[in-house]
Amino acid sequence: MIRKLLIMMLLGITVLSGCAMNPVTGKQELALVSESKEIQIGQEQYGPSRQMQGGDYVVDPELIRYVNGVGQKLAAVSDRKLPYEFAVLNNSTPNAWALPGGKIALNRGLLTELKNESELAAVLSHEMVHAAARHGAKAMERGLLLQGAVVATGIAVSDSKYADFGIVGAQLAATLITQKYSRDAERQADLYGMEYMAKAGYDPQAAVTLQEVFVRLSEERRQDWLSGMFSSHPPSLERVEANRKKALALPSGGILGTEPYRKMTAHLRKTQDAYKAHDEGRKTLSEGQTDQALKLAQKALKIEPKEALFHALRGDVRFVQERYGDALTNYNRAIELNRDFFRFYVQRGLTRQKLGDRDGAHTDLERSLHLLPTAAAHKALGDIALAKGNRQSAMRHYHTASGSGTESGQQAKSALVRLDLPNNPNQYLRAKIGLSRNRYAFAQVNNTTPLPLKNIRLMIQFRDATGRARQMTRTIGKTISPGQAATLPLGLGQISDPSILQGITVDVVHAEVAEHD
Repeated sequence: MIRKLLIMMLLGITVLSGCAMNPVTGKQELALVSESKEIQIGQEQYGPSRQMQGGDYVVDPELIRYVNGVGQKLAAVSDRKLPYEFAVLNNSTPNAWALPGGKIALNRGLLTELKNESELAAVLSHEMVHAAARHGAKAMERGLLLQGAVVATGIAVSDSKYADFGIVGAQLAATLITQKYSRDAERQADLYGMEYMAKAGYDPQAAVTLQEVFVRLSEERRQDWLSGMFSSHPPSLERVEANRKKALALPSGGILGTEPYRKMTAHLRKTQDAYKAHDEGRKTLSEGQTDQALKLAQKALKIEPKEALFHALRGDVRFVQERYGDALTNYNRAIELNRDFFRFYVQRGLTRQKLGDRDGAHTDLERSLHLLPTAAAHKALGDIALAKGNRQSAMRHYHTASGSGTESGQQAKSALVRLDLPNNPNQYLRAKIGLSRNRYAFAQVNNTTPLPLKNIRLMIQFRDATGRARQMTRTIGKTISPGQAATLPLGLGQISDPSILQGITVDVVHAEVAEHD
């Protein structure tokens, strides 16, 4: 019956959506995600996607305009007229990605690896084809077909660059920007992207040299590349050869743009050492080396004082050192330089909370949620709401944060249990009926919380031998540790017929947190 219902559902989806011609390949394909839905998804997920990958690079606006200009030249010759957008992200990992609907981003770290404007065009046109040929949309459709339903936001979340904050929203965005395309999709993106390059006046041979560099770097197993382009766009000699054949079939002698590219990326190259110092500083801070991390932050700032990330690193060091006044000064400066990155508001909010400025902390944390929902912000907002006596608001924030497996998420779950356990013990302790080998009924109670629980009282309802409804209470006389279970005999005598168990219900009606001395 379920199988027939699933088939009918999929047939219904097919009838509603039907087939459509792929605007890039010209082939007829099943299209479960409409173009309007693609564009909507891209628009909704573009902001969170950029936030998760470091936020926008804002130090050099002229470079941003230059990259966008190259992108728009390619968009003008695309097979599919989408609302294309192009962003440069403040991330050192060489990477680029595209969302459905034409939303494209590439990292600062990739720009420093390219040699000319034509190689930039090769990267952008490749990503444009992923969007134009519906590769992201088709990946969603495959997932939806496996699930048997069209759910726009029900795709599994992936790790993000800021996993320690506990991303609790933007699951679809996280999946789309980390997905691995098929070999056919990559081949299409290469070959049709080269056609876009040629139509826009660029030398398609740059797509060959770019892939050759990628293969070399892959063979060298450079760590930054392995976690960037190679993870989602794996290079191969096969792709190099296919690109070379395609280039021979296209007009030659197009623009390389070596000098314009060098000029426009000069400041980025000049400040490369600053970003290397910052990235190393983040690593040393995570290892607890605060003095070294501070030195590296100061080194970065000496090279590029306009970069908000470097001020924020200095603030993070001082936050760890509990120098909250100094940390606040650093976060203020970071936000002055870049007002649109979630992390600065989370950190300043947490700092203001430490300094007793609840209203200021609340404002910052709410602003961070608008940019990217995180467990860290929800946990802190829950604490602030609780301190102000608003239990319901606190519980809502804790519940949202508890969906994250991070430290903040676990702390929020513990706080939620403390608040909600007295009223809803059945939500946190799972009780089920079992039958022993000797045919005696027992209750097994599982503690699903991160806290040890005690004084657990059960309400058992059943019918006696005369068929009369009865109830009784039983108490588990020991503490149940987190994730553990305890069993309790129900004292109903031997059960001759196992079906009798179906008429017995057990509910947890009381429990307490076992506080440690």
